[in-house]
Amino acid sequence: MTPLILGALWVVAASITAMLPMRAQMIPGLSLLLAAPLLLIWIDRTQGVFWTAAGTFALLSMFRRPLTYFARKALRLPLPDLPAELGRELLPELQNKLQSRPHTPNPTA
Repeated sequence: MTPLILGALWVVAASITAMLPMRAQMIPGLSLLLAAPLLLIWIDRTQGVFWTAAGTFALLSMFRRPLTYFARKALRLPLPDLPAELGRELLPELQNKLQSRPHTPNPTA
């Protein structure tokens, strides 16, 4: 019964993580994604295939975009664009970094 309780808590933690701003989702989302296979193996060993399938479907449903991103990256396919809210937040920071960096001429040109 313990693995199912932890699985339910995993779903609650993933839902709370999804409510965070995009930039704050990275670390908790990655840790949840890494913990999921271990939890699913534990559920499979103690509860059986039905609950493992339910947990797998929950994982695939909740993490479909990150899993698609990692799969496309592994297969060297074109990556999707950044979400608009993440792009808008990072763009000014990147522009500031590029402007503050000293210009060094290219010696090979």
